[in-house]
Amino acid sequence: MNDFTFTGRERTTFIGMILVGIISLVATYFMGDPMELHGQHTRFWSNLLHNSVFFTGISFIALFMLSAFTTAYAGWHTVMKRIWEAFSLFLVVGFCLMGFFAIATWMGWHDLYHWNMDGVLDPNNKELYDEILVGKSAFLNKNWYLLGTIIILGIWVLFALKLRGLSVGEDTKGGKNQFETHYSIRWWSAIFMPIAAFSSAALIWQWVMSIDSHWYSTMFAWYATASWFVSMLAMTLMVLIYLKSRGYFEKVTPEHLHDIGKYLFAFSIFWTYLWFSQYMLIWYANVGEETIYFHTRVNEYPVLFYGNLVVNFVLPFLILMRNDTKRKYGTLIFVSVIVFLGHWWDFFSMIKPGVLHTAHEVHEHHGHGADHGHAHDKVSDAVHHGADHAHEAAHGAGDHAAEAGHHAAEFLTGFTIPGFLELGTMIGFLGLFLFFVFSRLNSASLEPVNDPFLEESIHHHT
Repeated sequence: MNDFTFTGRERTTFIGMILVGIISLVATYFMGDPMELHGQHTRFWSNLLHNSVFFTGISFIALFMLSAFTTAYAGWHTVMKRIWEAFSLFLVVGFCLMGFFAIATWMGWHDLYHWNMDGVLDPNNKELYDEILVGKSAFLNKNWYLLGTIIILGIWVLFALKLRGLSVGEDTKGGKNQFETHYSIRWWSAIFMPIAAFSSAALIWQWVMSIDSHWYSTMFAWYATASWFVSMLAMTLMVLIYLKSRGYFEKVTPEHLHDIGKYLFAFSIFWTYLWFSQYMLIWYANVGEETIYFHTRVNEYPVLFYGNLVVNFVLPFLILMRNDTKRKYGTLIFVSVIVFLGHWWDFFSMIKPGVLHTAHEVHEHHGHGADHGHAHDKVSDAVHHGADHAHEAAHGAGDHAAEAGHHAAEFLTGFTIPGFLELGTMIGFLGLFLFFVFSRLNSASLEPVNDPFLEESIHHHT
């Protein structure tokens, strides 16, 4: 069956998931914050950022991989490429989600980013002035955050729409026109590749890494992109196997599933390589601005830190190491669910600890004035002198700084680990993603009948 039908049952299911997400977000906005942060809506905004970045990244990676395979003359994926095209079109929704978040950042509706706090760039503000952030202000500022998000995501959307339009248009063309269209697809794909490589790093730095605004890592963009990629592969397997169970994609064979499973296995190991390399190099160098990121997560969020490695490396490695497990539907679905949730957990661990730290700083500043200013100076000293001296410097920061550190180390659902509201929000975003993807699958033939590589893909053997 080449014409997909988006059934009423599926629509109802996805709309139900979206409603769960909406209810969870509303509950998070009004009831989600810890008592000491009541009124800042930190949990709401961080959940919105977490899921918007995660699902937008999955759609971006789908577009990137389509472009990469097309440019490399790869043909094995052609028979199932309409799934990735549908994924890539979710960038339209991602543009709206992240555009809204960028506007909220510009308007100061949330306190997720330390660099966006009033006073941190003002040398006359002795309480909050931060010399490190002044040095980064050419990039970390609300104007570039807004413009960069809109411009770069807008470019991604244009490429996604252009490549989808050419691919669907190819279905009605044959002969010479068929190859001319495919050359156009390859030309646009080749242009997108370098744009995607540079622009994705810039957005990852803005959206996620700048939450821990003093910290920096030259490997972070690679690390986050690998997490997106593995999540996209897991989503591909779940959607593809479900659609095959409904009678679609009959020409997708165990060979294709085996190839995706190999990618999932290989890039889970690659993600682990990046995880270890980033941690090991920062640990070995022992530079204060770098070590504070891992010092916080190892000591205050051990479940997040070590659980991340177990779920995203140990389990997929052990399950997918055998060759035959990459051909079995049940095993592939099981490991895909684990990996998908695991890398959603990974982005949670990237975002939440830094968000909570900044929220406590904002709370202390508004609640305690000059005492906070003194504490802020001492904490800045701790960052400069390294994690080994952090506790010593903090001792003189006053009772309020100690209280803030105590709060950060407490178990807080929604920050220390995901809670029901976080899971509900993720379910809502997943429902939105699937609703959009299935509606796009419904709008074109599932088989790209005039793609020059289709026959190669149909007769593909590993």
